[in-house]
Amino acid sequence: MSTIPALAGTADTPRAPAGGRHGTGEEQGRRPDRGGLLEAEERVAAGVGRALEAVFAAVAETRADTAALLARVADAGRRPVSADLAALRPGLHPRLAREELVSGVGFVAAPGLLSDVPAWLEWWQSTAEGEVRPLLLDLDPRQSAYSDYTHWDWFALPRDTGLRAVAGPYVDYLCSDEYSLTLSAPVELAGRFAGVAAADVYLRHFEDAALPLLRQLPGPAHLVNARGRVAASADPAHLAGSLTKGHDFSAVVREGRAVTGAGPGVRLVPCRGLPLVLVWRTATEDSVRAGAAGVGPAPSAT
Repeated sequence: MSTIPALAGTADTPRAPAGGRHGTGEEQGRRPDRGGLLEAEERVAAGVGRALEAVFAAVAETRADTAALLARVADAGRRPVSADLAALRPGLHPRLAREELVSGVGFVAAPGLLSDVPAWLEWWQSTAEGEVRPLLLDLDPRQSAYSDYTHWDWFALPRDTGLRAVAGPYVDYLCSDEYSLTLSAPVELAGRFAGVAAADVYLRHFEDAALPLLRQLPGPAHLVNARGRVAASADPAHLAGSLTKGHDFSAVVREGRAVTGAGPGVRLVPCRGLPLVLVWRTATEDSVRAGAAGVGPAPSAT
C-alpha cells in the first residue's frame, strides 16, 4: 500500500528525426493531420484504459466480495471483526496470480468498522518468487506511524468522492519499498462508507505498459491522476511522481471528454472512464512561433 510521494524514474530524451530539428520533407509528410492526431490520442488513451481496467476489475471483485461479506455479518445481527475478513482470502490469492500488473490487493477497513480493532488491512501481496503472503502491520496508534491511513489519497479520494481513484506514484514503504500506484474504490455497508478495496501496481510495470503507447504520439506526453500527479511520462519536462499544474484534471475525468488545455497545443484526454488523463503537446513553442511568423507550423521533435 502506497504512502510517501516521490519523484520516480526518468523519461527518454526525445530525439530529433534525421535531417535536422524539424525533420526532412518526407518526415513532415508522414505526420498525421488534425483528424489523425485526434485518432492517435484516442487510441493511446484507450490502450492505457485497457491496461488499468484489468486492475480495476480485480478491485471491483474485491469490493463485491467485501460488501457481500459485511452484509452477511450484519444480517447475523452483529458487527464485523477482523477474523471475518479472512473469508476474502480465497478470492484475493488468485487475483494476485491472474493479474500481471497487480502486486498487492485487499480491503482496508474504515476506522470503527470492526469491533475488535480500531483499524485493519486485509492485504495480500506477491513476492518476486511468486509467493503470496499477508501484509502484517502494527496499527496500534500508540506506537505505529501507519495507524492513521485515512489521509492517504488511495483511501481519502474514494471516501470523499464515492468514485474510483488512482493514487501515486509513491514510495511504497508499507509493502515493498517500490514506486507504486494504488487503484482503489469505495466499499459501502447499508449506504455508509466501510472502507476501500484496492490494488497496488509497481510503477516500473505500469511504465512497461504505458510508455510504448505514449511514444506513439508525435509530441511529448504523460499521464496524470485527477490531482495532477504524473503516473507515467514520455516527456522529460514532467517526471513520474511530480505534479502538473494549471489544469482542472478532475473536471476532465468527471466530464469524460477531451479539451484543449493552457499552453500551445496542449491536449487533455480522459482515459475511457478511468481517473487518469493523457496530457500531450501537439505543437512545441517553436512551431507556434513559426506559425505566427507566417512560415507554417513545424512538427514537434520525436
